[in-house]
Amino acid sequence: MNGVVIGGGGGAYGGGGGGTTLSEVYQTAKKLLMKIRDSLERLERLESSTSAGAAAMPELGFEIDKDITHLHSLCIDMDHLWRSVAVKSQRDLWKRKVEQIAEEADSLKESLEKYKMRNQRRMQEAKERSELLGRANGESSHVMRIFDDETQAFQAARNSSRMLEEAYSTGVAILSKFSEQRESMKSAHRKLLDVLNTMGLSNSVLRLIERRNRVDTWIKYTGMILTFIVLILMWKWKH
Repeated sequence: MNGVVIGGGGGAYGGGGGGTTLSEVYQTAKKLLMKIRDSLERLERLESSTSAGAAAMPELGFEIDKDITHLHSLCIDMDHLWRSVAVKSQRDLWKRKVEQIAEEADSLKESLEKYKMRNQRRMQEAKERSELLGRANGESSHVMRIFDDETQAFQAARNSSRMLEEAYSTGVAILSKFSEQRESMKSAHRKLLDVLNTMGLSNSVLRLIERRNRVDTWIKYTGMILTFIVLILMWKWKH
């Protein structure tokens, strides 16, 4: 099975004198295949990492390209060698092994080509961004002013909204206080009427007290209406 050799001239993998068997070439190809896979995985990690690892990407890509070329060369040699195997069952086995290595080599080559396309696209995009930033450099201050104006307007709107909410809360608290005072005044008025009736004061005094109570009620409701009007005016002024 392993008696087929490559002649004594040697090569990228051959020895100096007795040649290299198909099995040895196959093992060399397998090891090179694993190396290329590891290198491609490392290249993908560098590609997705920060710019600190970008400096090593071109050199690593060149090394992978060189290894894939070497692997294809090994596949060509193995393709010649398996055809010289005398036993048909062994020949068919080596054919499948060599075809599998060749397919994996093609797949790795395709992965490297995709990386090259992505890298070329990134370089083109970086160039276009650089040109765009260069053209936009003169307009950057104007853009920043617009952004600052919009930020200030947004902040002013938030402040206005907060002021309206505070004014509304204040108005609600005032109206609540007025309601509490009204109940207190009613209670005090009833108690006072009871005391005055007990003391037998004249009806004129009672009417004077009732008139004063009505005046206080008008003052209270007038204050409530004015507070509501101020809130509406503030809301319209802010919007």
